[in-house]
Amino acid sequence: MTPLVMLPGMMCDARLFGPQIEALSGTYPLMTLPIGGKDTMVELAREVLAVAPPRFALLGLSMGGIVAMEILRQAPARVDRLALLDTNPRAETEEKRAGRTPQMEAAARGGLARILRDEMKPNYLADGPRRGAILDLCMAMALDLGPDVFIHQSRALRDRVDQSEVLRAYKGRALVLCGREDRLCPIERHDYMHGLLSGSQLQIIENAGHLPTLEQPELTIAAIRRWMEA
Repeated sequence: MTPLVMLPGMMCDARLFGPQIEALSGTYPLMTLPIGGKDTMVELAREVLAVAPPRFALLGLSMGGIVAMEILRQAPARVDRLALLDTNPRAETEEKRAGRTPQMEAAARGGLARILRDEMKPNYLADGPRRGAILDLCMAMALDLGPDVFIHQSRALRDRVDQSEVLRAYKGRALVLCGREDRLCPIERHDYMHGLLSGSQLQIIENAGHLPTLEQPELTIAAIRRWMEA
């Protein structure tokens, strides 16, 4: 049975995949690995590869997807299949790069909660009855990880490279999935990745934004099962 390694998004931990872990843990060997302790995508990917199984299915959401693409660049033969959820293969834009520094400085001064509340969380989710509870969970995950992780992750995101050619070269089975209302990583980015990945299927999750694993867990679980069993 192929193990499944799952990488969470920025300032998230295994709780991001809570419904998927509960549903899939009886079927597949699962690993959810943190991605917070280094300043570059290269180093973050190496940390994952150091503890991951020799060959594995790889799923990453948002920043986790960006780390997954760097893992694919470093060790393509170890990736049995690839799932990229609500993520972005491109390098950081100059506008986004410029915005990272004041956020990091504010976090170092004790302003992490304000950054999350005012600048990040409003962009995460679609409207829905569970929006408030999911945002509370996002805040809890982020505050548990703390400002040092935020600063490390921000640097890695700021300095990342374009991974388009890495995706173009990958011929394995792939899932490209996003919430239809994702404002951070919109559908156009996923259409682009789907076009690069010759063995991919594109799945758009209705009534979800940037975190479909929590917003529409059952639909996301079903898509992961199809990808793992294909």
